[in-house]
Amino acid sequence: MEACRKARMTQKTKVKPWAELKQAGNECFKAGQYGDATRYYSQAIGELHKTNPKNVEDLSVLHSNRAASYLKEGNCAECLKDCNTSLELVPFNVKSLLRRAAASEAQERYRQAYVDYKTVLQLDAHIVAAHDGANRMTKALTEADGPMWREKLPTIPVVPLAVREKLRQTAPTAPPQHNGVAQNHNPLGQDVQRAKLLKEEGNALVKKGEHAQAADKYTLSILHHGREAATFTNRALCFLALKRYHDAASDCDAALAIDGTNIKALYRRALAQKELKDMKSCVRDLNKLLEVEPNNTAAIKLLQEVQLQQKQQPPPPSQEKKKKSKTRKKSKGAHSHWGEPDGMTGGI
Repeated sequence: MEACRKARMTQKTKVKPWAELKQAGNECFKAGQYGDATRYYSQAIGELHKTNPKNVEDLSVLHSNRAASYLKEGNCAECLKDCNTSLELVPFNVKSLLRRAAASEAQERYRQAYVDYKTVLQLDAHIVAAHDGANRMTKALTEADGPMWREKLPTIPVVPLAVREKLRQTAPTAPPQHNGVAQNHNPLGQDVQRAKLLKEEGNALVKKGEHAQAADKYTLSILHHGREAATFTNRALCFLALKRYHDAASDCDAALAIDGTNIKALYRRALAQKELKDMKSCVRDLNKLLEVEPNNTAAIKLLQEVQLQQKQQPPPPSQEKKKKSKTRKKSKGAHSHWGEPDGMTGGI
């Protein structure tokens, strides 16, 4: 608060360089003075345009910072404009994508929010805010559009490998914060070892059938090191057992963002989609799985089951009683076989 007040007093006497104006905006933002922060960021943008308009990276950051202030003030329309500008200057800016997703969600533009959250997860698969947002949007879109909601989505952009590699190489050594959650900061050190131990503890709990506790262990493992597809597919296994199908599908999405042909992720997402009555997406995943592993018996069996269900039509009202009187055979264990988590023998 005091730093923001001093910045306002100094600003009355002279025009400051854009970097100092940005710092003043940051101080006001930290103090909760979002209106003042917005003004400083606007002045910084103006000064930078005058002195160095080709400095697109800093201009992108300034627009993203101002978007954060607008979002705090509840001005979602201006937040969206600044996020769009920031992303035009520097595509795939994680903070701008997250802020645009939050503003879109506040305006109930759930499809666009979902696309942005999923794009963020391609850039960094262990950002918890993006996972939570994608889960919220999945539930909202399912309620609004039904099981075929994915067909109405805009195209989710594919993040180029070069962009992901650059982001990984320029990651800071200190743990960055996303909504108060420390992210992976030492992928070759203690975090990886801790993540491995937590994953093994989760595997042991799965063996005992304690899926809720196992999911908690996998979550902790992901927070330490969220770049291993197997941990996401293991947690998806737990969510399937707990009938948390949206969460299972989201974890499989994260695993496939890391490894696009991961067999367990494709199979378990297909299972989740089957339970969510999204048969078209289920069949698509199974077909993709069988392109990679044509003789996978579990996938073949599930595909046959789903295709049979698609062909079946609801009986006419006059035949309803007859249908109810007949005993329908169920394939024992047809979709209860979700496999074992990676790190354990057997399973798909």
